[in-house]
Amino acid sequence: MALIRKLPLDLGLNFVGKRGLFLVMSACLMLGSIGLFFTQGLNFGVDFRGGILMEVRTDGPANLADLRSRVSGLGLGEVTLQEFGEPTDVLINIERQEGAQEEQIRAIELVRGALGEGVEIRRQEFVGPKVGDELKQAGILATLLALAGIGLYIWFRFEWHFSVAALVALAHDVIATIGFFALTQLEFNLATLAAVLTIAGYSINDTVVIFDRVRETLRRYKKLPLGEVLNRALNLTLSRTILTSMTTLLALGALFFFGGAVIQGFTSGLIWGVVIGTYSSVALAVPLLSYMKLRRGGEEDEAEAKREAAQTSTS
Repeated sequence: MALIRKLPLDLGLNFVGKRGLFLVMSACLMLGSIGLFFTQGLNFGVDFRGGILMEVRTDGPANLADLRSRVSGLGLGEVTLQEFGEPTDVLINIERQEGAQEEQIRAIELVRGALGEGVEIRRQEFVGPKVGDELKQAGILATLLALAGIGLYIWFRFEWHFSVAALVALAHDVIATIGFFALTQLEFNLATLAAVLTIAGYSINDTVVIFDRVRETLRRYKKLPLGEVLNRALNLTLSRTILTSMTTLLALGALFFFGGAVIQGFTSGLIWGVVIGTYSSVALAVPLLSYMKLRRGGEEDEAEAKREAAQTSTS
């Protein structure tokens, strides 16, 4: 609490004056992310690419080299093994086999036989290529609809200028997050797609709070230059933004270190998203407004001014 009380209400930072630098940084980040997506691609999980997923548990700490040697000679194509949470748990990903469901069942039985009786099969799943393609399309559609819905809300809540700035910032966050997964090659599955949508929601929450202060400051200081108004609104909300992001990161850090491998990709994406979402709200969304002709005062102010003018003319 003492630290919170010591944070100044207005830090006096000139964000709008550095908008050119922020725009260049954001453009480089987006171009780099797009480049990584097309060159390295995403490490799609079984949810999207189809295949066989098996979770096994050994009696003691798993010897990955030994298990890999047992299944690598079965002629099943690409097979990957990774520790999954506990040292005794292993996740086995097997390439989708050519043929119908019988071929997938045969592959599972071959792996069962190669692992031996000392290994417990805890879970096995199969996702066909058609289902994987459908999930990809549904994921893309869900992301686009979420962005469109957020844009419409901002338009309704504020003005179209704010909506454009918010959508640019959100697109920046989503593209940068895709680039993060392409760079790290963390598995991209339905859980990480949920992380992308969560990032969009978190980012727009920060942006709406700042936009609210921008609108309030625009109405209060109608004769101040637009850059000064935007800087004032940003500085007045900056301490709140920093504290909210820090407390969120503390919770996500605990999940990352103690939540196990099951949710590590999800929490990694969220940690990156909180950082990049905070940056875009402060250094991208609001500075973009400086390039637009914002109205000084809302419709209520205009209506009140007209009523006062009418009363003056009749008196």
